[in-house]
Amino acid sequence: MNKYTIITLSLLLLIALDYYCYGAIKSAFQDSNSKAQKIVTFIYGLLSVYSIGVLLSIVLLSTEKINPTARNFIISGLFTNFILKIILSLFLLIEDVSRLVRWVFAKIINATTNNTAQLPESIERSEFLSQTALVITALPAIAIGYGIISGAHDYKIRKKIISLPHLPKAFDGLKIVQISDIHSGSFFNKTAVKGGIETIMKQKADVIFFTGDLVNNEAKEMNDWVNVFEKIKAPLGVYSTLGNHDYGDYQKWDSVAEKKQNLQDLMRIHGNMGWNLLMNEHRMLQQNGEQIAILGIENWGKGERWPKYGKLDKAHYRTEEASVKLLLSHDPSHWDAQVRTQYPDIDLTFAGHTHGFQFGIEVGDFRWSPVQYVYKQWAGLYQEQNQRLYVNRGFGYLGFPGRIGMPPEITVIELKKGS
Repeated sequence: MNKYTIITLSLLLLIALDYYCYGAIKSAFQDSNSKAQKIVTFIYGLLSVYSIGVLLSIVLLSTEKINPTARNFIISGLFTNFILKIILSLFLLIEDVSRLVRWVFAKIINATTNNTAQLPESIERSEFLSQTALVITALPAIAIGYGIISGAHDYKIRKKIISLPHLPKAFDGLKIVQISDIHSGSFFNKTAVKGGIETIMKQKADVIFFTGDLVNNEAKEMNDWVNVFEKIKAPLGVYSTLGNHDYGDYQKWDSVAEKKQNLQDLMRIHGNMGWNLLMNEHRMLQQNGEQIAILGIENWGKGERWPKYGKLDKAHYRTEEASVKLLLSHDPSHWDAQVRTQYPDIDLTFAGHTHGFQFGIEVGDFRWSPVQYVYKQWAGLYQEQNQRLYVNRGFGYLGFPGRIGMPPEITVIELKKGS
């Protein structure tokens, strides 16, 4: 199906959902003169007009010309409206099936007992059940609103101590801060983002790692943010790599040359901020005559969907003298697919990419997110034999402009010499 067919079907589905869900409002506020009913009906009408307007705009206009942040809010609002009405429809459907069964059962009883009493044409919806359905549907709406207003920038510091048996004495206690998935084109609150940068700097890291996806698609998304992120500094340097979104693969370009220039511009931005962008290469950190290696590769993801620009063999070349090797690789699927199977001397890999789906539940040792059904390693620290992987939940957000139960992360890792 082409885009217009999908949008037309979506429009028809939305109108049908609007009509069906409006029945819950009428049942919940059966008093036609109720002020509450008028207010709720007015709000419901605005949401319906908004959704239909967005769908028609997608047909008539190119959303690529809309500001990326505005586009995220528009599409997210449309998607949220759909989801909430589907949830409400499911509750109504359950009640309607129950009403139908009760009516048919009463009809059968009436016929078998020769009862001449007139049955009503239908059984009215329960006012209580309709009100309950509206309340339950409102809960996700409240969570979504909170996720945008507060959750998007509620930065959480996650600290880990990792013992490496071959860590040189000079690096015992090395403090690493990792951030990932900035997605600058999605930001809408500069003050909050600056607060996140201040939180990073308060950790007093020896070295800082950024593991890809600086932008959503275009280098120009960083125009208003270079002077913010260039404040990220560390005594031993800031090291970065590219993520799948940094190549502009999800954007239409007028020419191959334009897309190539976009990547060059983005690489230059890393340099302008004082970040050491590692493009399938490594750097040696040296202290007191001892050294460890920092390797960084371009994006490499398992499966046909994700690009494989990374060349770990090039980054790994001539790192034999380093007793500890730290790898920056955006996509965590790279760890099982190549790192563990071919490079057992890489001690610790830093990744991002998953965002923790920007939605999940983490209480104590219990963790759940829909992304776990796609990625085996999706958030936090993992270990297989002597190799470790840390997956950062992301500093920014993509698509939905918020986070629910999966706050943006600033990782602080301290390396210790040990078994």
